[in-house]
Amino acid sequence: MAVPSTDIFKLGFIGAGNMAESIARGVSKSGVLSASSICTAHPRPQRQQLFQSFGVSIVQDNAQVVDDSDIVILSVKPQVVKQVLLDLKPFFTEEKLLVSIAAGIKLRDLQEWSGQRRVIRVMPNTPSAVGEAASVMCMGEMATKKDEERVTSLFRAIGKVWTADEKYFDAVTGLSGSGPAYIYLAIEALADGGVAAGLPRDLALGLASQTVLLGKCFLLTNVLSNFSGSGPAYIYLAIEALADGGVAAGLPRDLALGLASQTFIICHKSTSLYHSSS
Repeated sequence: MAVPSTDIFKLGFIGAGNMAESIARGVSKSGVLSASSICTAHPRPQRQQLFQSFGVSIVQDNAQVVDDSDIVILSVKPQVVKQVLLDLKPFFTEEKLLVSIAAGIKLRDLQEWSGQRRVIRVMPNTPSAVGEAASVMCMGEMATKKDEERVTSLFRAIGKVWTADEKYFDAVTGLSGSGPAYIYLAIEALADGGVAAGLPRDLALGLASQTVLLGKCFLLTNVLSNFSGSGPAYIYLAIEALADGGVAAGLPRDLALGLASQTFIICHKSTSLYHSSS
């Protein structure tokens, strides 16, 4: 969990979509930065008003975002990254840090298209809206320790953060990016079993979601053997299986297990938002 920071800097978003919104909200809510230190640009009044509703400044265009920011988070669709960076290349300086969350775009391309050597690549996943994202970051050749600390603080505001070599990023995308879809199916399958045994649907879904959380907690605390009941055991095995897939794709075991565990927390929280009556 992020804590309020005394390190003051300006943050800008190129692209004002859902992920940018989640990061901006998390950063301002956690106190890492005040909303007044964050800016973005967007042509649609609806998106402008949404960001303004929690204090983010709306500027004229992306060039002004770069001018006004110490750290620039690139959060546009991967297919437009090259053109966006080529257009903004004249505005980047050595004093600025470029952070990309565009899936599949490598550091060498980000550096070439932007002309920027201070670059960090981050791969978050979608449920950052509930504050439990699993984000992995890798450093460009000229990124500093201070850059790493600042970017870590930003992404800790929406979940957990790991640092890894870029060679692992395709596997990270498969595990933490696609993993939630499989876990939602597991929750639905557990709930279907409860309904088949006579439980009301809402109760079965709530119990299945909480069971996912229990399985994750047991895995991290190594206390599974002290508990009875088959549900948590199955979830424990599912987390292990998801981590095994990450290892098979080339991830270090600790990273794969951390991402798999965080994926279960994400699905538990996301499901609970819609189905809990507590």
